[in-house]
Amino acid sequence: MNEKNKLVYPELSYKICGFLFYIHNQLGRFRKEKDYADALEIVFKENKTPYSRETRTDNSLLSQRFGLYKLDFLIDNKVILELKAKTLLTKEDYYQLKRYLESKKLKLGLLVNFRDKYLKPKRVINHL
Repeated sequence: MNEKNKLVYPELSYKICGFLFYIHNQLGRFRKEKDYADALEIVFKENKTPYSRETRTDNSLLSQRFGLYKLDFLIDNKVILELKAKTLLTKEDYYQLKRYLESKKLKLGLLVNFRDKYLKPKRVINHL
């Protein structure tokens, strides 16, 4: 398998997806995004998974003043996890995650919508 087709962070992303499925099974699909984030934070702590929550994508004065561009989770300084709880994901949700990946110069992001009946985390790759 060549480098281009190699899966990015397979073990870490598999672990994260397991946590996401667990939270979805526990809370169901009709909660607020913050409820899922709070529950996920507990699971990260219990499993000693390094993470930061609501990290700014940059430290500019504008970002600090208005809280612009806060990503939901940065896991192990490698993977951005963006949570949604809405009827449908849009292209804008995807582009938002792409902007986050580019600004942090990271390779992998996971976009997940907890409102879906069957959870389907989407892998978003940033080709650096």
